[in-house]
Amino acid sequence: MKYYIIAGEASGDLHASNLVAEIKKKDKKAEFRGCGGDLMKAQGVELLKHYRTMAYMGFVEVAVNLRKVLGNITLCKKDIVAYHPDVVILVDYPGFNLRIADFAHENGFKVVYYISPQIWAWKRRRVHKIKKSVDKMLVILPFEEEFYRRYGVDVTFVGNPLLDELAKVGTGNRSIFLRRNSLGERREIIALLPGSRRQEVKRTLPVMIKVASHFPDYQFVIAGISSLDKSLYKDIMGQSDVFFVENQTYELLQNSSAAMVTSGTATLETALFSIPEVVCYKATGFSYRLAKWMIKVKFISLVNLIMDREVVKELIQGDMNEDNLVKELDQLLHNGKRQRKLLEDYEELKDKLGNVGASEKAAGIICESVRKLST
Repeated sequence: MKYYIIAGEASGDLHASNLVAEIKKKDKKAEFRGCGGDLMKAQGVELLKHYRTMAYMGFVEVAVNLRKVLGNITLCKKDIVAYHPDVVILVDYPGFNLRIADFAHENGFKVVYYISPQIWAWKRRRVHKIKKSVDKMLVILPFEEEFYRRYGVDVTFVGNPLLDELAKVGTGNRSIFLRRNSLGERREIIALLPGSRRQEVKRTLPVMIKVASHFPDYQFVIAGISSLDKSLYKDIMGQSDVFFVENQTYELLQNSSAAMVTSGTATLETALFSIPEVVCYKATGFSYRLAKWMIKVKFISLVNLIMDREVVKELIQGDMNEDNLVKELDQLLHNGKRQRKLLEDYEELKDKLGNVGASEKAAGIICESVRKLST
């Protein structure tokens, strides 16, 4: 069978690559093409576009780069027709993928959406478009299944693929990690996770770095990713006493005492490692005001959304400043009662997410539906 799969950012690339690996186990003749990143490419996906050339964040950035965005969509549509896959698999990335879903459906291709757009947060009217254009929704957050069923969408909660990914991570060796990255043995680590997009890093990392001077007994370490130029981080770091590691986020979290995390998948990853965290978010003024008007949920972090209450502190826009970060980080490090309650909440969170096997289950549903279509 031929599979066309599209992911538009780092987390999507990770989950799409794991899905491809599971599909290959079930379909020995599987062929893959699409848009994504290095992890998908390593699994044998022939890439039309790398996600680093496709990812734009916020209303302003999308508007400024609208010609490029529309050009990528047009290119992808033509490529799908030329490749003529048995199924189009869309991984999150709604601004792009919902347009592809419409096109693929109108042209007779089977469409599976893996990892739902957050339409339950805003633009709920999109659910009607999904019902029309998507043959199967595979969701990874427990509350999403109930949401889609209310609208008559064919949906299955497959579990959360982060559990699969974390299950692959061993306990690690702290000494080896520290030596490899020239980190001190005696000082505890505070992890800085500034996001996977250039705009996120430029807005959040400078504020995070300012906090380091207030905690001289700790070493602050940035979790960099190779899809962003190292110079971006280095320019922001300047002469500050902050360290940098690249493509070692999970190892960093394993060896950290607390973390400052830009809102997104990383907030959930940090919680699953049982690391106390404060969630950070900052956008352009216009993007933030527009989002505040449109978004219909109480929280921005996946941890709080899944738990339906505040488990981790969210510092948003103007509240994400040096003073507030210092106060919150001090609580996470030195308030024993706060630490114990947070870790108890993390265990409840893990129970809600279910067991490992999301990628395998999703692959099984996709392969079975494609086989039925072809017989």
